[in-house]
Amino acid sequence: MNVTDPVADLLTRIRNGQMAKLDVINVPASKMKIALTHVLKREGMVKNYKCIRDDKQGFIKIALKYDDKGKGVITQLKRESKPSLRRYVRADDMTYVKGGFGFGVYSTSAGLMTDHECRTKNIGGEYICSAF
Repeated sequence: MNVTDPVADLLTRIRNGQMAKLDVINVPASKMKIALTHVLKREGMVKNYKCIRDDKQGFIKIALKYDDKGKGVITQLKRESKPSLRRYVRADDMTYVKGGFGFGVYSTSAGLMTDHECRTKNIGGEYICSAF
């Protein structure tokens, strides 16, 4: 199946997996998806992930994280920059997601970073998604 926006597909699979209370989801792999999953893991939104290579594209196994009551840790994942409308933001113009309780993910020349990391390094980039 051809997917026109692989990042939106990843975010949708994570949202759907949490609504279905799944422990692990499988997502087709790409460098961008692996980097985005790494940022989500580093920020504590997913429990763990593992990249599995095969003869084809490979896939990522993502272990979703839930709180004590069984509710998903990720309240909202929103795709900000789309293939039809790219959003580039300078480090000075980055907004705080949910007043600083969430974070934005940016694609920069130094790789994928959160908005906090971009502000400290004074690097702007493409606004990929927001999470809280």
